[in-house]
Amino acid sequence: MKTPDAQRSRRPGSDILRTAIRRNVGAMAWGTLLMGLYQAGETAFPIALGLIVEHTMRDRSPASLAVAIGALAVIITVVSLSWRFGMRILQKANTTEAHRWRVQVAACGLQPVARDTGLKSGEVLTIATEDADQTADIVEVVPMLISSMVAVLIAAVALGTASLPLGLLVIVGTVAILSVLSVMSKRIGSSTKEQQARVARAAAKVADLISGLRPLHGFGGNHAAFRSYRRVSTEAKEQAVTVARVNGAYAGTALGLNAALAASVTLMAGWLAFDRQISIGELVMAVGLAQFIMEPLRLFSDMPKYVMMARASAERMALVLSAPPAADTGTLLPEPGGDLEIDCVRYGALQGVKFQVPAGEFTAITCYQPGAAADLASVLALSVSPEAYEGVVRLGGRRLAELSVESVREHLLVNPYDGEIFAGTLRSNIDPSGTSRSVPEAVEASMLTDVVALHRQGLDYEVRDRGANLSGGQRQRLSLARALAADSEVLVLRDPTTAVDAVTEQLVARNLAKLRRGRTTVVLTSSPALLDAADRVLVLDEGVVTADGTHRGLLASDEAYCLAVTR
Repeated sequence: MKTPDAQRSRRPGSDILRTAIRRNVGAMAWGTLLMGLYQAGETAFPIALGLIVEHTMRDRSPASLAVAIGALAVIITVVSLSWRFGMRILQKANTTEAHRWRVQVAACGLQPVARDTGLKSGEVLTIATEDADQTADIVEVVPMLISSMVAVLIAAVALGTASLPLGLLVIVGTVAILSVLSVMSKRIGSSTKEQQARVARAAAKVADLISGLRPLHGFGGNHAAFRSYRRVSTEAKEQAVTVARVNGAYAGTALGLNAALAASVTLMAGWLAFDRQISIGELVMAVGLAQFIMEPLRLFSDMPKYVMMARASAERMALVLSAPPAADTGTLLPEPGGDLEIDCVRYGALQGVKFQVPAGEFTAITCYQPGAAADLASVLALSVSPEAYEGVVRLGGRRLAELSVESVREHLLVNPYDGEIFAGTLRSNIDPSGTSRSVPEAVEASMLTDVVALHRQGLDYEVRDRGANLSGGQRQRLSLARALAADSEVLVLRDPTTAVDAVTEQLVARNLAKLRRGRTTVVLTSSPALLDAADRVLVLDEGVVTADGTHRGLLASDEAYCLAVTR
């Protein structure tokens, strides 16, 4: 019995192939026409040679010979030009279609609401590259299949005109070859699908290892991680060997069957000529066709394999493209103002937390249990669906469940604790869209000015992948600058200064309060500098708010708070 996932993905996989064909029907039609001309010209060459021999031996006329040479020149020209322009059209369409699928898979990964694919980022990367390329091959495979069929039919008709048994031999032999190879191609499809899955798992393992390389080196776990990757990579290698073995068996069988058919045509033509049932010219044509037919037969017999590979890759792409969103979202927009309300939220370490941040206020929240800060940030960032927790979160007076994710992202920015740094420049990391008008202010407020001044390129200084050429504090300040440059109505920061020194922390706290004046700001932190810069401090203990006041007021009145935040 098929699993629901298999049933769900199979239909979209075929839909993907149909979409690829429908989008490229014009290019495929022209490609089929030109490649059909190419195959017809290739097949016409031995036919023309046979006719030349026939007429030359019968007429012995120089004029006829000149006409025949001219005809051969026309055939050669048609063959050359049709192949050149036909393959140009098909390969351009193939490349363009692969690009479309890559962009579509990437767009799914970048949507505000993640899709419930169950795949790791490395697996999605493999689907967006290798599977997209193999799926797009269907654009090239179908015209090649049709044009090869044209060549086989022309050869069968030409041989059937000379001798009916020769024509029937080509038709029956071709059908027999395709019947055998279609059975073998099914195994190629399943083997290729498994290979792609194992390669994707290996790529996912690499991505995980790279992201955790520093902590792995820190506690000496790099050797164990390497062994883990080696095991996954070995599985992928063994499956690749299996696929190569299956492909080799398929190619060898196809070549052997095609050669057997060509030899059978040659032997039968020779016997018919010896028995005077066909002429010498027809014998030359039959022998020539037996040689030339090998190429279209090879292409024709290879097509089922490529169709199965394209289908397997399309089904893997369907795992991403047809996956449902991980969370349902509303359609409303928040009311202007920027107030934020947490009403009796229970999730993880949060045990009915309740507070409100008025519009324009700078509120700091110190959590005695670190897990509470992480859970609160996850709830506000919509990393947790509103259905997954009790209570209500309101933004601009409306529940998050009622708002569209796009509108929440536009009004509320939750900067992650470990903000990702991308390969590019300082400027592109601070302002990825290139539309922010507050980049200089964000750089100054985050105290990133020393990094900018350190390099003569300034904001155009090249940053390596994951900020490998920056220190921990520089990466953290770069992430903070990016959050400030976004200038969102409500900004939530989680421990934005844990990797900077005390002096820099004081300056960041002061600049943050100044830059965000009049904008709603929430900072989850235990930093005295940030707590002192805030308009109000909330204390979160055991999942609930236990104290509310200013930093200095709480220091004077709450001993537990004093012990928790003083350094």
